[in-house]
Amino acid sequence: MTAVDVDVAVVGAGPIGLAAAIEARLAGWSVVVIEPRSFPIDKACGEGLMPGAVDALARLGVHPPGAPIAGFRYTDATRSAEHRFAGGSGLGVRRTALHDALAARADQLGVQRVDARVSDVVQHPDGVTVGDVRASWLFACDGLHSTVRRLVGLERPPIARVDRRRFGLRKHYVIAPWTDLVEVHWAADAEAYVTPLDGGLVGVAVLGPPRTDFDEVLTRVPELRARLRQADAVEGLRGAGPLRQRSSARSAGRVLLLGDASGYVDALTGEGIRVGLAHARAAVEAIGGRGVRQAAAYDRDWSRVSRDFRVITSGLLAAAQSPLRPLIVPAARAMPSLFGAAVERLAR
Repeated sequence: MTAVDVDVAVVGAGPIGLAAAIEARLAGWSVVVIEPRSFPIDKACGEGLMPGAVDALARLGVHPPGAPIAGFRYTDATRSAEHRFAGGSGLGVRRTALHDALAARADQLGVQRVDARVSDVVQHPDGVTVGDVRASWLFACDGLHSTVRRLVGLERPPIARVDRRRFGLRKHYVIAPWTDLVEVHWAADAEAYVTPLDGGLVGVAVLGPPRTDFDEVLTRVPELRARLRQADAVEGLRGAGPLRQRSSARSAGRVLLLGDASGYVDALTGEGIRVGLAHARAAVEAIGGRGVRQAAAYDRDWSRVSRDFRVITSGLLAAAQSPLRPLIVPAARAMPSLFGAAVERLAR
């Protein structure tokens, strides 16, 4: 294989990797994306884009097809609370459709692709070598179980206490969306997220502890079970996790961690793509300076753009894994202003 010399190497061609590649090309950098999987790349996720994510994609020239999302509805067996976005709407987009739109834009801008799996990262004073790719900077966008994060010594082990790991499971159903809201159905120990999608589909994602049974959770959500009783699933079950991932820092020399690779709390609040897109923009802005000292700027910006997500999601997750869990929906209903303020804060 011929060696490739570029300004930026991106490891991982998921949505955040492709977005980072697009950001770097728009800034005038030469870019290669390193990815062994075939396109389009799918993933078990809720597939709802917050309004801020829709705006961020539009700034990159990416306009995926999808179903409008007007807000969120939290519901349990007896009550519900909902909030509609104050300005602009979100979008329910199948992950493969989002990936297709990002890949097309990356191709349009001349992003190179290398079909390879990363097994080593070698840093030099003025760059990074990954296999046959030499780059001034490396963006690690290789997901929850990031190989690059481990190779550069930024892996942080989970806290060894009670097993609080959570996993995500997802199916698509052929049924016309019955609402323009993302519905979050709260069961005793799991949540079912329902996202309206384009083409007469809804996506159902279940989040729960190890060994969560997707179909069993649906049996405990009567409203959702009744709606899906006559609907066909269009594909098999897809899973991801454990969701909680930690890193000791977001950069090491000329390697920057973006998106899930940089650390992840949980999918409870649904804005992973929005935050990852903000990481991509911050990373490209950081390397616009000179030398590895710019990595420190990225660490600061990473903290700034991730703060709301981490604080609100961590708080909600702590409540969801405590005796307070049954009070989450009643509290949202009793304090609509607070519920709405949290949704709006995350949405933008």
